[in-house]
Amino acid sequence: MTYVNLSKASNWLQVMNVLPSLSELRLSRCELDKYDPIPYVNFSSLTMLDLSHNWFPYSTFDWFHSLTSLVTLDLSDTQIHIPLRVAVQNMSCLRNLHLSNNNFSSTDLNMLYNISTLERLDLAYNNIQGVLPSAIGSLSGLMHLDLSTNGFEGKLPRSLGNMCNLQHLDLSYNKLGGGVYELLGNSSACTVKNMEFLDLSRNQLSGTLPDQLGEHKKLSILILGYNMLSGQIPVCIGNLSSLRKLDVSGNQLTGTIPVSLGHLSNLEWLSISNNFLEGFVSNMHFSKLTKLKTLQAYSNLLTLRVTSNWVPPFQLRDLKMGSLRLGPRFPAWLQSQKDIRFLDLSNASISDVIPFWFWSLCSQIRILDLSQNQIRGSIPSLSCGGSVFLGLNNFSGPLPHISSNIQDLDLSNNSFHGSLSPLVCKQKERMEGGQVNVLDLSNNLISGELPDCWMNYSFLQVLNLGSNKLTGNIPSSIGSLSWLQHLSLERNNLFGNLPLSLQNCKSLEIADLNENLLSGSLPIWLGNSSAYLKALSFRSNRFYGNIPKEFCNLNSLQIMDLAHNKLSGPIPRCFSSLSAMVKLNSSIKAVGYGWEKSVFLVTKGKGYEYGKNLDLVTSMDLSSNNLIGEILDELTSLYGLQFLNLSNNQLHGKIPEKINALKLLESLDVSMNQLTGVIPQSMTNLTFLSYLNLSYNNLSGRIPSGTQLQSFSALSFIGNHDLCGPPLMPSCVGDGSSLETTPTAEDEGREDSAWIDMKWFYMSMPFGFVVGFWGVFGPLAFNKAWRSAFFKFLNDMKYKFFNGD
Repeated sequence: MTYVNLSKASNWLQVMNVLPSLSELRLSRCELDKYDPIPYVNFSSLTMLDLSHNWFPYSTFDWFHSLTSLVTLDLSDTQIHIPLRVAVQNMSCLRNLHLSNNNFSSTDLNMLYNISTLERLDLAYNNIQGVLPSAIGSLSGLMHLDLSTNGFEGKLPRSLGNMCNLQHLDLSYNKLGGGVYELLGNSSACTVKNMEFLDLSRNQLSGTLPDQLGEHKKLSILILGYNMLSGQIPVCIGNLSSLRKLDVSGNQLTGTIPVSLGHLSNLEWLSISNNFLEGFVSNMHFSKLTKLKTLQAYSNLLTLRVTSNWVPPFQLRDLKMGSLRLGPRFPAWLQSQKDIRFLDLSNASISDVIPFWFWSLCSQIRILDLSQNQIRGSIPSLSCGGSVFLGLNNFSGPLPHISSNIQDLDLSNNSFHGSLSPLVCKQKERMEGGQVNVLDLSNNLISGELPDCWMNYSFLQVLNLGSNKLTGNIPSSIGSLSWLQHLSLERNNLFGNLPLSLQNCKSLEIADLNENLLSGSLPIWLGNSSAYLKALSFRSNRFYGNIPKEFCNLNSLQIMDLAHNKLSGPIPRCFSSLSAMVKLNSSIKAVGYGWEKSVFLVTKGKGYEYGKNLDLVTSMDLSSNNLIGEILDELTSLYGLQFLNLSNNQLHGKIPEKINALKLLESLDVSMNQLTGVIPQSMTNLTFLSYLNLSYNNLSGRIPSGTQLQSFSALSFIGNHDLCGPPLMPSCVGDGSSLETTPTAEDEGREDSAWIDMKWFYMSMPFGFVVGFWGVFGPLAFNKAWRSAFFKFLNDMKYKFFNGD
């Protein structure tokens, strides 16, 4: 009765109890969550009970003790909370026990060691912590053991080698350490004879692969990925004649790949990626791999060197060779691969033109990644399906026609030119049936106006057209992209106001429009319609007016960059309600295979592209505007803020005394304002602060002592004439003077006099340079005899120098 909806049939157990001859009961995925009690069990001859994938957190199952004939019990994914000893205490015939995806503990595991009849035990996806006990070896009849995705730690117990009948062992996704010798290196262990499946991936295992590995003749699945194994792949690997899957990816393996690997004639899946393997891979490494379907060798130091007419013995479906040296020629042997679905040749040193035959092969590929090469030429059309990544190459020409099957398209960092209209507007028929999610055409030479046909891309989630030569207004049809999460139009020549239709993009997380010519006041609607907005960059435009108080409603905002505009008025006091800057607890969702969101930010005085760590960044940059008023105390409640730049405004008043509340602050720039008063002593408690600029204000008094502020150069404090103490050269008057030293009129007079002297010094430098330059070279320019004598002198000196005379 699997998949039958019995959610309203609480009497299901009573119904079954009238069937005394019932031997098997399968009620998996029936949406059960309770049962009506029964006075006694009338189906005690039951041998098989499957209640998996239901919901029984409050059921006691007190009738289980009567199921003495039960052979198979499946309670997977039922969230039962009863002690395991209650469930299985009288099941003396039990051979198959499935308890995965529950919440059992190590105490429950101890109860199972006494069930000598067990042949199959599945406790995956539980919360079992602690050392994997040696007592597990007492289950000598066990053929299948799955303890994956728990919290086991310590070394692999030696007793595992005594489980002579064990065929399937899965200990993946735990915290196990030590080596693998007890399982794979002990020739006398019973497991050598029968082991067929072994998965130890995602642990902390170390050491080398033993030479005795080749004695496991029946092993068909060996998964050791993402541990800390080192050393070389042993030559004996070629003796595993039954091996169908080998995964040693994500380790620290070194050396060359043994040619014996090519003898594994039954191998279907090979993953050696993310290691430190080096050397050449030749035809011989694949000589007998006729059944190979998946080959993953990316992120190593390998070079593929095969003959020009090589025809592989296999037909791959999945080929990942990113970061291998395959070039400079485009691999001709790919022409023989008629069934390939996933092709990754990124960063493979290819500097060729893609041959014509490849584009016909492309129609069957679902994921194509040729990025980070130097591939050149034009692309007339793309018939690939799924995801296509051709960024960071030397492609040129107009944008290609694209297939309606493409979902993610990255052509960024090339030299495509021309208009967007053929792609966006003239392929309307192609796009109406498609579902393009990602369109990245950034860093090209695309020109003209943004077309007004974006309604054809209604499923678009990422639109990146940054760093091109686009002009004109942002069209209103952009607002039809209701699924849009990332909009990047930065570094173009777009002008005009933001279209009102943008308020329809309610899923927007990143809006990057920096370095354009956009104008008008900041839209009020942005603060009321962008609940998910995490990064807002309007830097270097022509926006004017006050910052709307509605921006305080952007509770998800982590990055606000409004620098280099013409904004005026005070900083809104309600900025303290920007909750994502108070506590960093959100993340920017990934979209599409292999595509990474990024935002350009100026932090610590330099520009950086933030990508992988974007969801960990909090920044506010309001610099180079016309903002007035004080630096509000409310800003010090943004406890998660890392970068704060308020420089080059008209702010006055004091630096807030509670500035030390910004404990995560790494960069603070309030230079070129009209700030007064002393530097708060509390600033010395900003232990993460690595960039500070307080220059060109009217700050006074002693710079607070402490390693934090004295580690910055004098450039961080210059332009404050009444500021003293290290790292500035002027020392404060008197030892132990107060933090707020008031300068006298005589001091101010000396300061002004010194400043006047310095101005005359700097003004006279250009004049002196001009007089000196023409005093020497003027006669040479106008007197031919002097000029000839001068160059003859130089030639003589050169001759003497090089000939040693």
